[in-house]
Amino acid sequence: MPNQRPQSGRGIRIALWTAQVLLAALFMMTGGMKVFLSPAEIVKAVPDFAAVPLGLVRFIGIAEIAGAIGLILPAVTRIAPLLTPLAASGLAVVMILAALFHISRGEFAQLGLVIPLGAVATFVAWGRYKRAPIAPRSRRDAAFSQHA
Repeated sequence: MPNQRPQSGRGIRIALWTAQVLLAALFMMTGGMKVFLSPAEIVKAVPDFAAVPLGLVRFIGIAEIAGAIGLILPAVTRIAPLLTPLAASGLAVVMILAALFHISRGEFAQLGLVIPLGAVATFVAWGRYKRAPIAPRSRRDAAFSQHA
């Protein structure tokens, strides 16, 4: 039974993998920008960050990179795959906080990107937790998934 997949439609699995890969690529790029660019380059790329402390920008970037890795690596390796919906949930929270930041500054145009990204992250979290979870590879990982 360890390699048995939950019964779920092929279409939802394809949609979830597509969403995971696209979200991971996007958050890896934006997170990498926040972590690796100089402060001047960050503000040039995203003027909104001029009002945000550099430490917070870097922290957000690290969270985005960790989320991007968490969307793919546990799912592909099937080692602790419960981490995938947790990573998606974390990215959804990041998008909620981004929406609140932009609303507080009156930057409503930014919500056109932030809200859909949050919705896709929420879809992945729901899908990988409830609708089409990924079976763990080993008994130890299965025990982790049951206790988490």
